[in-house]
Amino acid sequence: MAISRDKKNALVAELSEALTASKMTVFAQYQGLTVADVQELRKAAREAGVTIKVVKNRLVRVALSGIDTYKSTDTSALTGQLLYAISSDDEVAPAQVLAAFAKTHPALQFAGAFSGEGAVLSADEVKALSNLPSKNQLIGEVVAQLLSPVNDITNALSGNLHGLLDGVKAKATN
Repeated sequence: MAISRDKKNALVAELSEALTASKMTVFAQYQGLTVADVQELRKAAREAGVTIKVVKNRLVRVALSGIDTYKSTDTSALTGQLLYAISSDDEVAPAQVLAAFAKTHPALQFAGAFSGEGAVLSADEVKALSNLPSKNQLIGEVVAQLLSPVNDITNALSGNLHGLLDGVKAKATN
């Protein structure tokens, strides 16, 4: 069923707004997924702060051409049945959500991505991104690395203090 021009314009405006605010937009082929599968993907994506859109590629091209950042972006990769995972908070989250879902649903295949700066990423680059740790995991690792010397010093001083107390205790019992 065809949609009216007003609905198309509204979709393009909504898509333009989402793409403008996006840090990363990953697109993937979903041919072979059921409606229930796509709903399951949307639920998992929503929990990760990612929005899943299923829109005609022509409307995405129109939305991209209306955004200064994406005006000169190559859109030749937008072919076939694609769904778009968009995140305005985390660059890696869309790729991670789709990669996690693709593990149990092999019909979902990465096709590429648009970075927030307007660059086009290949499917292989998106797969590599999906293997990166999340922002919170990276922050935790940095904090652990920063606290490591403090913990080492505390443990060393604690060990010396125990040795001193053991020596005093040994002298007191003699």
